[in-house]
Amino acid sequence: MAPVPRKRRRRWPWVLLAVFLALIIGYGVWVWTSYRGIDRVDLGDALDPVAGDTTNYLLVGSDSRENLDPEAPDAAEPTVSGRRADTIIVLQVGPEGSLMMSVPRDLWVENPATGKNGRINGTYNDGPANLVNAVRQNLVIPIHHYAEVDFASFAGLIDAVGGITIDFPHPAFDPGSGLDVQTAGPVTLDGTQALAYVRARNYTEIIDGEPVKDPTADIGRQERQRQFLVTALSEVGSERNPIALGRAAAALSGGLTVDTALGFTDALSLARRLGGSTPETLVLPTSGARIGGASVLLLQEQQAQPVLDRFR
Repeated sequence: MAPVPRKRRRRWPWVLLAVFLALIIGYGVWVWTSYRGIDRVDLGDALDPVAGDTTNYLLVGSDSRENLDPEAPDAAEPTVSGRRADTIIVLQVGPEGSLMMSVPRDLWVENPATGKNGRINGTYNDGPANLVNAVRQNLVIPIHHYAEVDFASFAGLIDAVGGITIDFPHPAFDPGSGLDVQTAGPVTLDGTQALAYVRARNYTEIIDGEPVKDPTADIGRQERQRQFLVTALSEVGSERNPIALGRAAAALSGGLTVDTALGFTDALSLARRLGGSTPETLVLPTSGARIGGASVLLLQEQQAQPVLDRFR
């Protein structure tokens, strides 16, 4: 009697499982490596300790040209040396939602480093810790974490998630930044055009067939930057494609600086809580003035208190 052949055990499910686990581990290492590549800055005692489940982040957009493509339309225009706090935003994330408030860079404040008064974006010249202290002391609100991103990393981030959609009321352009939007309505911008939108200093709309330059100048640009940041945070946070998320993390790692206390789980929690949401936007009440021949903004103390109380 011939021997009965033994059935070979199917091993392919275990092979698939091993491949699947290897991919997960590889992806985790990729994201972790990108996160570890982010620049970190020790702000010492400038930050307030996190207490409870509500956190205030100071988000700073820098106009550094260090990582910008030299072939970009506005790589050398205007000429800027060093780094400046071009956009300053306070973002609060808590169990009841998120709040966002722009701090005008021309806000007239006392510089903690010198004791002299000047524009708040000038306090960054003495380092990010001094800028954090300027916000804390002049607005009397706590700041728990700090994040700074340069404009060059915006482009890579937007490309990584497949573009960002901005609703344009009119066609718009800016020869200086390279912005060229030829239709009104929702328009998906790639990284290059998103960067041009954020940095447009001569934003011009086509209204009834005629070019109309934005009369609000820097105030309008700051509003566009705030709108961009709100949309970008929402789209990145709602992204579920792991490859896209990994690319986003890799794109940001070259142009992002965070405080040393912001851990990996903190960053993941922030992205998850912002995903698909739109932060409530609050406006800091200010009034225009001229001091020493310079145009600045003064805080309207009484009107500002209800707004600032939301961040306290």
